[in-house]
Amino acid sequence: MKAFYLLLFAALLSISCNSVKRTQKFVAQGDYNQAIELAVKKLQKDKGAKEYDAHIRVLEEAFLKAKDKDTRHLSFLKKENNLANAKEIYYTYLDLQSRQNLIRPLLPLYSLSMGRKANFVFSDYSDDLLNTKEDYVKSLYQEAIVYMQRNTKQDYRSAFNVLCELDEVKPNYKDVHQLKEDTRFRGTEFVFVAINNQTGQFIPFRLEKDLLDFNTYGLNDFWTEYHSQRENGINYDLGIDLNFQTIQISLERIADRQYTKKQRVKDGYDYRRDRAGNIVRDSLGNPIKVEKFIDVSATVYITTQEKAVLVGGTVIYKDLNKRRNLNSFPLSSEFVFENAYASFRGDERALTGDDRRILNNRFIPFPNNEQMVFDAGQNIKERFKEILRDNSL
Repeated sequence: MKAFYLLLFAALLSISCNSVKRTQKFVAQGDYNQAIELAVKKLQKDKGAKEYDAHIRVLEEAFLKAKDKDTRHLSFLKKENNLANAKEIYYTYLDLQSRQNLIRPLLPLYSLSMGRKANFVFSDYSDDLLNTKEDYVKSLYQEAIVYMQRNTKQDYRSAFNVLCELDEVKPNYKDVHQLKEDTRFRGTEFVFVAINNQTGQFIPFRLEKDLLDFNTYGLNDFWTEYHSQRENGINYDLGIDLNFQTIQISLERIADRQYTKKQRVKDGYDYRRDRAGNIVRDSLGNPIKVEKFIDVSATVYITTQEKAVLVGGTVIYKDLNKRRNLNSFPLSSEFVFENAYASFRGDERALTGDDRRILNNRFIPFPNNEQMVFDAGQNIKERFKEILRDNSL
């Protein structure tokens, strides 16, 4: 048992040494934040344990070096006197404060090897954070205005993102809320979609309504809106025409045919007889039975109903400002209504499972032309949805 505890202690010591080496490696590489986070995590478990003493020394070293590095970097950024540095200055102060807040709950930390408490000189950064935050907010506001002045959709989108960042740092600043609405509107690509019936035949209104219900398409593009009706005050840059060019509906067809099925089936039993015609019996005196088979047949009379529709057209993308076509995609869909029902004459035992299933069918009234076009339009919608997704802006 003693040997087991010695091995366990050695293993724990090895783990501790490895973690210390990792922390020291981070310090040597200048990755002070990583070193501080790792050391704090170890000390949070048991800051009084002897095996963690090395982490106290490394934490002290990493904190001092990180603070010195950030302080020198702040001094350089401030000397440049460039408002563009405001973000970096603000977040550097946040880093300085965050390190202190991370370490403060662990204090005091006493190092046995150093024979003293670890030395952490904390500073009050509250005024610095307030001042640099105000500079940071001003720089974001100025950056957004610059983007907006370029007056392109992409720049309006960039301005919107900057304003969102500003709103997170300081909500309700100046007219940011209104500017966000303006940049969102000006950065949005508005697409006007029209359905054109060039077939000379009736297209169901519910099909048009279904095709123009863009909420069911799952496009979910923040910067693109599809409209089926023009709205005042909106400049539509892109147009999409769904042109129905042909609708071919066949006549209602009813066809009859028949076929005969034959089967050899079991039809009771008979007794085995000898050459003299006498019944043969088994060793117990019982008559020996043999299965009796006969040939049966049945005639099946099948009636089939059929009606088909073919809908064809194109989707055309248009540049509405330059009044020219950008691209076109073919669309077509065929929908076939089919039904078959049957009756039979003869011996039902001759029928197969497929024969029996069709016998359960009945005559179904043919769908009208409007319903046929609507059913074909469902496939058109799926294809239209694919085109919109594949060519999203």
